[in-house]
Amino acid sequence: MDPVNLEAVQEALDSFQNKEVYIHLETTNGAYASHKNEAFFSSGAYIRNAKVVYERAKITGIGPFRTGLKIPLGWVYAEGITHYEIDSKGRLLLAGHDFEGRLAVALEISETPFQ
Repeated sequence: MDPVNLEAVQEALDSFQNKEVYIHLETTNGAYASHKNEAFFSSGAYIRNAKVVYERAKITGIGPFRTGLKIPLGWVYAEGITHYEIDSKGRLLLAGHDFEGRLAVALEISETPFQ
């Protein structure tokens, strides 16, 4: 994965606009990260192969970045994005890594379901 290039990511987001796509959204501060303080409250969220059509998308910030997808009844939103990749299948993969390189957030968009 490469550090976020705002123009490249925005172009990729726009390419999926008004199409039926599948998203994978995952946040965590516990599943991939180990914490030394056992009292630390850990949380996470996970959704895979949610079929959506978004009418608008935007990546903003100065890094880490925020990415939002405007769907008919609300928003899909990921904050903390640091890296991106457009893979060989044409999927947009966005990830946010903490200062130690651990995955904290992932937002992936594809025209086909994720395996």
